[in-house]
Amino acid sequence: MEVKLSSTSGATSSIELSDAVFAKEFNEALIHQVVTAYMAGARAGSKAQKNRAAVRGGGAKPWRQKGTGRARAGTIRSPLWRSGGVTFAASPRDYSQKVNRKAYRAAMRSILSELVRQERLVIMDQLTMDVPKTRELVKQLGSIGVKDVLIVLEELDENTFLASRNLHGVGLCDVESIDPVSLVGYEKVLVTEGAIKRIEERLA
Repeated sequence: MEVKLSSTSGATSSIELSDAVFAKEFNEALIHQVVTAYMAGARAGSKAQKNRAAVRGGGAKPWRQKGTGRARAGTIRSPLWRSGGVTFAASPRDYSQKVNRKAYRAAMRSILSELVRQERLVIMDQLTMDVPKTRELVKQLGSIGVKDVLIVLEELDENTFLASRNLHGVGLCDVESIDPVSLVGYEKVLVTEGAIKRIEERLA
């Protein structure tokens, strides 16, 4: 498969991509499963409340069972009482879902293939920043007409990181850090020529 290769100089050429990675069918169910599992794994799951057993105090019966005219009570830490325990108290839990490695890679191939079909995948020969200037990065992105974009580099460099961190709608990661949520969340995905080869090696 041949895809256009862009350049900051304005020159255009083409690059050959592997059909085994970038020409797969769109599998909506599999992509949904992987995206849901990835987002679930990011949840902290640290919510915690105290039930009536965990609340301090309440060991003694507040008054005798009969004869006072008041309702029966066995503890002052009942959920019905102020400062009592929570009836169905939340406890820390793990929200992560297991996804097989083959399924994850198949979903990534499906996402990348759909990005190519929708012309949302932009491949550049290189993206280098000599100085950490946001203005320079905006200029380079403007030369190829992208704004809301995820930039995928072969390896992260400090200048590009510093130049991009203050830009709204611009994400930055390396090949090792790409994830399905980021790929589907941005309008465009900008990948350098070196990074696209690494992606092919990982997903082939």
